[in-house]
Amino acid sequence: MKYALLSVSDKRGLVPFAEGLVSLGYTVLSTGGTAKALAAAGIPVVKVSDHTGAPEIMDGRVKTLHPRIHGGILGDRERHQADADRAGVAWIDVVVVNLYPFEAAVADAAVAPTVAEAIERIDVGGPTMVRAAAKNHAFVTVVVDPDDYDRVLAALGRGDDEGAASLRRDLAVRAFRHTARYDAIIAGWLADRSTAEALPSELALPLRRVSTCRYGENPHQSAAFYADGSAGRSLGRLVQLQGKELSYNNIADADAAIRAVFELDPPACCVVKHANPCGLATADTLDEAYRQALASDPVSAYGGILAFNRRVTLADVVAIRRSKVFFEVIAAPGFDDDAAARMADREQLRLVALPADWAASRAAGFDAKRVQGGWLLQSWDAGAAPGWKVVTERAPTDGEAAALRFAWTAVAAVKSNAIALAVAHGAGHRLAGIGAGQTSRVDAVRLAIGKATAPLDEAALASDAFFPFADGLKTAAEAGVRAVIQPGGSIRDDEVVQAANEAGVAMVFTGIRHFRH
Repeated sequence: MKYALLSVSDKRGLVPFAEGLVSLGYTVLSTGGTAKALAAAGIPVVKVSDHTGAPEIMDGRVKTLHPRIHGGILGDRERHQADADRAGVAWIDVVVVNLYPFEAAVADAAVAPTVAEAIERIDVGGPTMVRAAAKNHAFVTVVVDPDDYDRVLAALGRGDDEGAASLRRDLAVRAFRHTARYDAIIAGWLADRSTAEALPSELALPLRRVSTCRYGENPHQSAAFYADGSAGRSLGRLVQLQGKELSYNNIADADAAIRAVFELDPPACCVVKHANPCGLATADTLDEAYRQALASDPVSAYGGILAFNRRVTLADVVAIRRSKVFFEVIAAPGFDDDAAARMADREQLRLVALPADWAASRAAGFDAKRVQGGWLLQSWDAGAAPGWKVVTERAPTDGEAAALRFAWTAVAAVKSNAIALAVAHGAGHRLAGIGAGQTSRVDAVRLAIGKATAPLDEAALASDAFFPFADGLKTAAEAGVRAVIQPGGSIRDDEVVQAANEAGVAMVFTGIRHFRH
């Protein structure tokens, strides 16, 4: 007799799959809700407790943890037949298990389980059976994803030994990844509620593929987007409303734009091109913030990513369309129906809606960078309050101080070495020029000045790290800049401050820097 064990939380496709197994001569073993669903559909099913002769105990915590189950899964059909006969163990050739949805249970804000309640939701028997079946994939077919049901039935029906062995190996890989992700989710959730070390000695990332990209940064590279399932500021929670699929570069640039715009409290708009803001502005309305952000660098904005920190209205869309600038993506925490409808004819444009709670949320986990053979992990560059130490003879005016604060927020979003120039307009501020990704700070200053789109005699300048020499400060002062904000901390701070005093520039030290590589 051939046995298949089915115990699933995700019951998509369960009934037709079980019917297919029965038609191929399998006896179906099952537990709990799965057994009830199969019986209700008229499928003959043997309860695990009847198969083992042992009742479920301890509120269902112990039901599949039995030698007749695990022996039937783990046994080597060539070496262990005598042991199986003595113990009354029948071979289980198909194991279909997906795990209790711990991730969904703890993510439900309405439930908000305590640690004790969450622990009750941790599946033990399921992962044990999955791992056993995956280890013994030379003999056992393990299935953790309903999307695999059709190809499994087809392979079992063909009786192609070589093809079936390859499929079992592929399914075993998927099974081990499934249990690894499950354990990583649990460990991460518990770590967030414990006094565990900030950067643990071992770390597993619970990643799941959200989409496959057409290609990576370049057409010869393959790529996909994986999300870790976290709540809060997670791009895995985005909802695409229209347009073709998001590309690798779209997602990377959208991340940069969304990060920048949500660091600002007033209505704000950010335009990102190649991971750097080329436009950033605040105003009393989103449509005006858009116009000012576009004015930061209207040439570079073409083909960029546009992000807002407020829900987009029809008036905002009218301003975008009137400018006749093509954008790859527009992201915002929601779009009014008439606003979305007004963009529907732009087939190349992706509209992306952020969850409504984005502004009040935070990014979970770590900021990470892949390097050859490993990962660099760090905490997010957020939450560190800058200092405000006036180090020059002249203090910033109130207007300069407001522009400096905007520029300091902006420069944190720019690739290092980074310089941001900001000017006031009406009720807000905007970028007037950026110097991004330069190998010397003075070159970053020169680039920002060269790209300036506003007179600099009232501009504020922010530097993401200290000026190592006075040359960058002098270059800015010669261009008309009269207020500067920077971390300080150079061995030549005295020279830089002296240069600022000689030029009549007000300068503030923050005590923290914003490198972004």
